[in-house]
Amino acid sequence: MECTFVKPGYDCNFMSKAGCGFGGASETCHEVVAACEGCERVHDWPGGKFCTSFAKPAAKWATGICNFATHKKVERAQSTKKVNPLKASKKAAAGK
Repeated sequence: MECTFVKPGYDCNFMSKAGCGFGGASETCHEVVAACEGCERVHDWPGGKFCTSFAKPAAKWATGICNFATHKKVERAQSTKKVNPLKASKKAAAGK
């Protein structure tokens, strides 16, 4: 349904016939935090800047990088796998 609170004209997943369904009747979407700057999902509405994917962006950034973020990449540690030298020499000798 179309948001009538902070994002007028936007088809919001949290809106229902009873009103905003995010966090109860008294709560609406929260503005983005500083870590959200540069994300493609942040849009500027007359009431401020809000995320189009999640209603409370601060909660997504509390435990690390937001999984909706388009401007940050998760850096994965490269694993150092132990190689058995005997098996490695046999593979090399077999031509694999």
